[in-house]
Amino acid sequence: MCPDRRDFFKMSAATLALGSIPEILAAFPMPPSTQEDIKQLKPMTADVKPITAEEYLERQERAKRYMHEAKIDALFIAGGSSLRYFAGMEWGGSERTFGFILPVKGDVAWVTPRFERERAEEQIRFGKDIRSWQEDESPYALIARVLKDRGIVRGSLGIEEQVRFFQSDGIAKAAPALRLVACSQGVTARCRSQKTKHELELMTLANQITWKAYEVALKNLREGMTQAELSASVAAAHRALGVNGGASAQFGENSAFPHGSLIPRKLKEGDVVMIDGGCRVEGYSSDITRTTVFGKPSDKQKKVWSIVHQAQQAALKTAKPGIPAENVDAAARQVITDAGYGPGYKYFTHRLGHGIGLDGHEWYYLVKGNRRPLEAGMTFSDEPGIYIYGEFGIRLEDCMYITDDGAKLFTPPSPAIDRPFV
Repeated sequence: MCPDRRDFFKMSAATLALGSIPEILAAFPMPPSTQEDIKQLKPMTADVKPITAEEYLERQERAKRYMHEAKIDALFIAGGSSLRYFAGMEWGGSERTFGFILPVKGDVAWVTPRFERERAEEQIRFGKDIRSWQEDESPYALIARVLKDRGIVRGSLGIEEQVRFFQSDGIAKAAPALRLVACSQGVTARCRSQKTKHELELMTLANQITWKAYEVALKNLREGMTQAELSASVAAAHRALGVNGGASAQFGENSAFPHGSLIPRKLKEGDVVMIDGGCRVEGYSSDITRTTVFGKPSDKQKKVWSIVHQAQQAALKTAKPGIPAENVDAAARQVITDAGYGPGYKYFTHRLGHGIGLDGHEWYYLVKGNRRPLEAGMTFSDEPGIYIYGEFGIRLEDCMYITDDGAKLFTPPSPAIDRPFV
């Protein structure tokens, strides 16, 4: 579920800035046993292969085919994950318009603030048509000229969903004869939702790293530790494994809040412990939740954990090509409802899962009402939960990928409430 990926990546970035692993460990209040376990970890990223130029070009060509089918003449992409997906470009959003124009016919083009041009040229890998605008000039008029130069005056311009309204509005006013259309479902989401073998390899590694980091952190639970201390140990373990990552941690009653509580807690005997987070490898995300108990679990905790585990397995068995996305949610929800924790969203308060890739949450969603058929290569979280406010919450989350024969998890599921790892 990834409560707030921005928060734990901020925390992890601060950890990373400290430098070496000994320096990182010295900055956090971890006992010697935890520090020693983290020091024993080795980076897992030595053999990572980045996305190649050929792969980016294949993505652009696939987008052009989909654009042709949708009768879209060109695509405009601003800063964000789709820019990285199609062009390998790291560029954030800003009030200063920066963008990539992908026409069905003709060369790609870039529009950049003039004072950013040199920085942009350092990263641009495709296309030589780079046009810049000064602070007192309109980037939208520049975009209109790029399109006109490619014979696109009265056609359709696809607007990627991360483009801000003021940008699409500016383009519409600068090129009033153009028809602006949302293109996520027909083009960008369609491309990004079906992962290649290489993408699945990167996501597998990301999930394996997070799984290992959790294993080390949860092995070192101790009476009186804070949620922040557990999160810090997860972040340090990720760093030792070669990536920047982390997790939120919730103890006891706080675990009944799916996205966590701001109320600080110290760990005590019998508390449910829930950690949720992940990392990125070459931009591709992991997302794992593990729920266990510090000490001996109660009969109720074991019962609820078992129900959630069965729900996760039911969803995994249901997911396969051609099955509507909502059916996967329904399979898990039926298990929970039949066990007395229904109906609907009464205790299982959120959808079953979300798409995942370059974004922690992306297309498509496993939720009631989504009739889109699953396809091989799609990736989702599988994360049923039961949340009993005032007591505890249980969520089990592993990410899965759809194959021709069904669905497979990137990581081994938890075998028991008191054994969160195989």
